[in-house]
Amino acid sequence: QMHLEESGGDSVQAGGSLNLSCIISGHSSVYYIGWFRQLPRKDREGVATISIGGTPKYADSVKGRFTISRDLTKNTLYLQMNSLKPEDTAMYYCGTKRGGDLMAWMLNPWETQNWGQGTQVTVSS
Repeated sequence: QMHLEESGGDSVQAGGSLNLSCIISGHSSVYYIGWFRQLPRKDREGVATISIGGTPKYADSVKGRFTISRDLTKNTLYLQMNSLKPEDTAMYYCGTKRGGDLMAWMLNPWETQNWGQGTQVTVSS
């Protein structure tokens, strides 16, 4: 059974930075891993996904500001978020999926096979 646990969420001013972490237990090395976010009463949306080999995909809204990375030795996924905007405010979740297309997965979060419990990011103007 795979378990994912996010951390690093906080309240920051616009223009600030945060680094989210997701520790993954279980056989995660063969899975794609990604970050998704959700606002209240909104659908969950893809933020960034990364393949086993490390190829990342980003949503247009975060390109150039967010960086996804994974450390297989530590079974940890990261999301470095810079130049944060109020519209980045959301609950951020990490998720895993076994194979497929990274960009398609971002557009279809319901394909995710395992979720963490989420970490809240709040950006004030």
